[in-house]
Amino acid sequence: MDAIVHLAPHTLQMTTLVIFCLTYLGIAIGRIYGLALDRTGIILLGSIAMLAVGSVSLKQAVDSISASSMILLFSLMVIASQLRLAGFYHRIAIFIAQYLDKPAVFLAILMVASGFLAAFLNNDVVCFAFAPVVAQATLNKGYNPVPFLIALALASNIGCTLTTIGNAQNVLVGQLAHLDFGAYMAWVATPVCLAMAAAYGVVYFLGRKQFHLPEGKTPSHSITDDMPFNTWRTIKGLGALAIIVCLFFTDIPHYLAALTMAGILLCSHRLSSKQVLQGVDWQLLLLFTGLFVVVGAFHQSGLAQQGVGVLTHHHINLDNPFTLAITSGVLSNLINNSAAVMLLVNVTDFSNPVNGYALALSNSFAGNMLLIGSMANIVVVQYAANFGIKISFAEFAKYGIPTALSSFAILLSWMWIMQ
Repeated sequence: MDAIVHLAPHTLQMTTLVIFCLTYLGIAIGRIYGLALDRTGIILLGSIAMLAVGSVSLKQAVDSISASSMILLFSLMVIASQLRLAGFYHRIAIFIAQYLDKPAVFLAILMVASGFLAAFLNNDVVCFAFAPVVAQATLNKGYNPVPFLIALALASNIGCTLTTIGNAQNVLVGQLAHLDFGAYMAWVATPVCLAMAAAYGVVYFLGRKQFHLPEGKTPSHSITDDMPFNTWRTIKGLGALAIIVCLFFTDIPHYLAALTMAGILLCSHRLSSKQVLQGVDWQLLLLFTGLFVVVGAFHQSGLAQQGVGVLTHHHINLDNPFTLAITSGVLSNLINNSAAVMLLVNVTDFSNPVNGYALALSNSFAGNMLLIGSMANIVVVQYAANFGIKISFAEFAKYGIPTALSSFAILLSWMWIMQ
């Protein structure tokens, strides 16, 4: 095996464990003190270290990457980018803002719309597009944007679980667990709807007394449509998405259906492919590629199997969907939900499809608990800051913790009913 250093088998296994733990510690903290590294950089360094010490060969590293999952994720990003450039998200957000005169109604429409769109167009993208409009519209009306922006993040994280393409983690779970698209939607529809209702209740009852800004604190902003609406591009994008969803109910490989439609969308007279591809989250794709290598090396070394053995010895069985859901929830808040899913998909038996359902729902529901639990949360907070709106860790947790706990109670109850 090619390596910069050649280590004895036992030393190599211990070195692999150290690299794995340091990488996941870096993911949990989010940075390395003294270095300008983010989570993607940390994961990339971890995968390089695994190759350098010989924990995994280049062939094994390449084989550990789920090409179908990465292609499907890339293709969906292309479609989401095309719709953003068509002004579709901005137009929807402007339409929803019409109902601001009735805050309770506006909150409900915002959460339902963002949740439904997140199920098919990715939760991060929906938050990216909706957050600026929600911030501007609420400020213009003299409302406090904080509860509404937090509601946007919570609803997107819940709604994206309605399908296996709603977020990057569920794309991986759907592909690696070979989940049937229709069967998955039928099973999760009830807990997702109930969790959305619970999230609405939490935001409304905790935030209703704070919906209005104090007198004299209403800034004079106006909504500017910086992403003009293009009817033809929107029709093309939504049409491509509809075809993809229909093809997901056939025997055609999901990644191939999505990639073909993404390729067709790139063919445009005026919208350059460069513009569309700039909207692809290459950082996220690189992050998952590195995670595949790091977790693959950990699995290749036999450490993953030993870890499962230790858990089993202590009566913690990850093949039990209840245990898997709780473990996923805990890990998602300790090390980020993407990293948690990458770790668990390699040690879970998906012969029981409920394990796949439990993992897909639990990681996203848990992502609502804390500000750092989901990328969608961070996107909303960053955009809020652009308008001088501060959403603190404690403020987010005020809404996030009861939402996550109630969602988990609903999920576990539904699993018990369906078993």
